[in-house]
Amino acid sequence: MNDEQLLRYSRHILLPEIGIDGQQKIAGAHALIMGAGGLGSPVALYLASAGVGTLTICDGDTVDLTNLQRQIVHRGDALGMAKSASAERTLAGINPEVKVRAFNERVSGERFNQLVREADIVLDCSDNFATRHALNRACVANAKPLVSGAGVRFDGQIAVFDRRDRAAPCYHCLFPESGDDEDMRCAVMGVFAPLVGIIGSMQAAEALKLIAGIGTSLSGRLLLLDALSMEWRTVRLQRDATCAVCGKL
Repeated sequence: MNDEQLLRYSRHILLPEIGIDGQQKIAGAHALIMGAGGLGSPVALYLASAGVGTLTICDGDTVDLTNLQRQIVHRGDALGMAKSASAERTLAGINPEVKVRAFNERVSGERFNQLVREADIVLDCSDNFATRHALNRACVANAKPLVSGAGVRFDGQIAVFDRRDRAAPCYHCLFPESGDDEDMRCAVMGVFAPLVGIIGSMQAAEALKLIAGIGTSLSGRLLLLDALSMEWRTVRLQRDATCAVCGKL
């Protein structure tokens, strides 16, 4: 690391759990962020600020005026711009050392596997069950840790699904896929702006811990937040031996 990098990341390096070795792991990591909205915004901002070497950001939407209430990676002059490109522009102003790969696309099919294979860690910041389940299948198939977050109205949740540990559950173990899954979208249900900031920041924290190999991850635990009362609940998760995604692996 050069002198400028030592100064930029000095507050991480001062932490004995991270130090120079941990910061170098962060610099060498590649994170896939699926979604550049309410959750993806704080995730991208914190991972870029922390110096994650490569960020792949996928989102097929454009910036709308209603997004600016909570999607903090976007600015007022980005209205109509692809969210992935808007995020890339903002991140370049924060940390130009980070390589950002911005894809303006709705990922489907084999593309999930391709993107997941290229990454070291995956962050699910999407807003629909179809994407969540497809991303989970790709993470299970490629043994990549998945940091999953969700938030709508005043209710948030976060969990880590890390199938590098064969005893750990996957997303499908918790939320079995069915044809009648009903997505709870912000456009219909509303969302408290700081809620997605809280959950997204925690996703970034879990990702950095996994990259640096420090602390205890949320694998096997689901945290639920009621932001109206600001109360957290923890639910212990078990792997489903009959799971259609990870049960036979």
